[in-house]
Amino acid sequence: MRRSFSGRSRQLSHNAEQICNRSRGVTVKFIASACARSLHIQQGFGRRAQPNAVLEKVFTSITKNPDSRHLDGLSKQLDWEVRKVQRWFRHRRNQDKPSTHTKFCESMWRFTFYLYIFTYGFRFLESSRWNGLTLPCLCSVSPQVMTPGLYHYYVTELAFYWSLMFSQFTDIKRKDFLIMFIHHLATVGLISFSYVNNMARVGSLVLCVHDASDFLLEAAKLANYAKYQRFCDFLFIVFSVVFFITRLVIFPVWILNSTMFESWSIVGPFPSWWLFNFLLLVLQVLHIFWAYLIARIALKAMLRGKVCNDVRSDIESSSEDDPDTPSDGLQTSPHGPKGENGTNGHCAAAKTRAQNHSSW
Repeated sequence: MRRSFSGRSRQLSHNAEQICNRSRGVTVKFIASACARSLHIQQGFGRRAQPNAVLEKVFTSITKNPDSRHLDGLSKQLDWEVRKVQRWFRHRRNQDKPSTHTKFCESMWRFTFYLYIFTYGFRFLESSRWNGLTLPCLCSVSPQVMTPGLYHYYVTELAFYWSLMFSQFTDIKRKDFLIMFIHHLATVGLISFSYVNNMARVGSLVLCVHDASDFLLEAAKLANYAKYQRFCDFLFIVFSVVFFITRLVIFPVWILNSTMFESWSIVGPFPSWWLFNFLLLVLQVLHIFWAYLIARIALKAMLRGKVCNDVRSDIESSSEDDPDTPSDGLQTSPHGPKGENGTNGHCAAAKTRAQNHSSW
């Protein structure tokens, strides 16, 4: 009975993941791209480096940022000015960066999902009779009814995080790739483990608490890519407040306290208790790490008067900014309503992802 139920669950999860991937394609193609065009975010890239076999070999096999010794040697070898060699490497580095249009579409997809799933989860928990109870109801070892609403919530979340774990290899490469991979792995493990071990109620609370800040993060990124500096800063502030309240107060004080200490006194440390709480602690360690990054960005923002870097996972591994280069084909109008004089200040509000970051 349990085996057939688990097999059915895996099949439904697989089908939901396929639907999730197709939904992403539709969202990116028809909604995100249309929004990007309306905000004058073009798909074009900056100036491309002219073909040169010698410099390309150096770029791919030796260094992408040559020092003065390499620059002098290449200048003499090619009979170019040093400044021209520097410019070639700068253009070549920018050539590999994802365009602002690509980043905007990715964030739009995540924003759409996070907003939907948080709204659904919040309304579901609000209508549940057990949403105000603690451990005796939420982590009881007695059978708990898996209602259609709770089942839909779980399968949708599981499908989304499976898709994130695989799409991470094809999406924009981020500096915190490994951290986000660990996060997605722990999330998938927690969702699956709590589902098969009769912990779906407390699992739904964990999901809702973590979804509360993610759509704000993606909204801040969208404002950044669209060059709405002030709106980006405002969303970053709201995101930071919600993140700290949900991840550093509600999650450890209420949920972790229930799953680790109240459960010990009521039902004892049964075998699955150890793994479940270990995965929750892994998430809490990531929360503390991300909170440190957010606090650091907030401090810099207060000193500079604007959010000047990205928090969690939107720091791409190839996106170190080079001066005097076009910005990913993004067309800037001095007459637009996007911040002061239509400029951005290069705010990439909110994630070192930490893609997400994501998140249980």
